[in-house]
Amino acid sequence: MLLIVASLWSIASSAQELSPRAYWPTPNGLNVLVFGYQNSFGDVLTDPTLPVTGVESDLNYLQINYQRTFSWFSRTATVQLSTPYSWGTTEGLLEGEYRCRQTSGLGDSRIRLAINLLGAPSMDPAEFRKLLADPKTIVGASLLLQIPTGEYQADKLINIGTNRWAVKPAIGVIWPMVTSLLFEFELGAWFYGNNDEFLGQTRSQDPVLSAEAHLVKVTQSGLWVSLDANFYRGGQTTVGENINDNLQRNSRMGGTLFFPWKHKHGLRASYSRGVVTSSGGDFGNISLSYTYAW
Repeated sequence: MLLIVASLWSIASSAQELSPRAYWPTPNGLNVLVFGYQNSFGDVLTDPTLPVTGVESDLNYLQINYQRTFSWFSRTATVQLSTPYSWGTTEGLLEGEYRCRQTSGLGDSRIRLAINLLGAPSMDPAEFRKLLADPKTIVGASLLLQIPTGEYQADKLINIGTNRWAVKPAIGVIWPMVTSLLFEFELGAWFYGNNDEFLGQTRSQDPVLSAEAHLVKVTQSGLWVSLDANFYRGGQTTVGENINDNLQRNSRMGGTLFFPWKHKHGLRASYSRGVVTSSGGDFGNISLSYTYAW
């Protein structure tokens, strides 16, 4: 059953994430708990559109995710809850002046609801095993809500939390090229609320269109590996009356390995790096996670 649960851990920065297996279904009633650690290093900020240049960060995240699969209109559906804790150091230049900020605390929480629209009706374990032996094309839709629960100080430029709501509707497709080789694609868009406490002003941000693709190789033992890539564009910000020159046109590539054992446990490791970085995004990311399913 752990063939499908490694999508539960993804990079903390909204549009920059890479999440293979995000639409692969699970049997009805399955619960999944994930404990993850992530390290991001280089030109990385919680909000990549902040007006800081020459950024060098070393940020760490611990995250707990819970997911449950249920039947919704006789289709496979999942709800996922996640809460991160972050600590680290960021250095950079603000209007030519050197700044250094150390942060620690809770980050913004997330709730994700997904439903498979085609190819994955609600299944018991026996029906799920049939799908594994003969995978079908799957089409799914999801809605991801980011809640401003993270630590935020209105007089600080760099924070862990973003002090705003954000939502990402998306649609995903899984196409089985052969039984053990899957191509996955997602197209979505982030929409952001305003931050009304940004250094005494209101800060707004344009939507970010994001696309990601994954080529996934699955073995009979349940181990799988994927090549991951994404592209995202948009996100230009306005502070007060000033429109900032920070349009994002970035892309990342990486890989993921997932190893299950004893049916209920699994380990996942992934690495990614920015390859096109017009506004921030030139950073590396390593993540490790442990998964338990019941």
